[in-house]
Amino acid sequence: MRAYLIITQIVYVLCLIPWLPIWGLSFMSFDGGFSFYNILFVIIISLYPVAVIACTILSWIFRKKRKTAAIIINLIPMLWVVGLTLVLFTFRFS
Repeated sequence: MRAYLIITQIVYVLCLIPWLPIWGLSFMSFDGGFSFYNILFVIIISLYPVAVIACTILSWIFRKKRKTAAIIINLIPMLWVVGLTLVLFTFRFS
């Protein structure tokens, strides 16, 4: 369990490297004006570090008593990682 948490959280920290320029570029969505979807897009991208920190703390708290809950909580930031991976591969191979 400990190795799983450490490995996944290393992946999350490594994903912070491409997150920073993507976060900065996400504000370009406001070039066409403000809309609900532009604001939602920037908020979703901005929440990645918050999700990583919160889920890391909670998964380490739950790792001894509730292993299943710790695994599920620790996988929440993986939504951003998988989403980024799909977007990068979509643009690379299209």
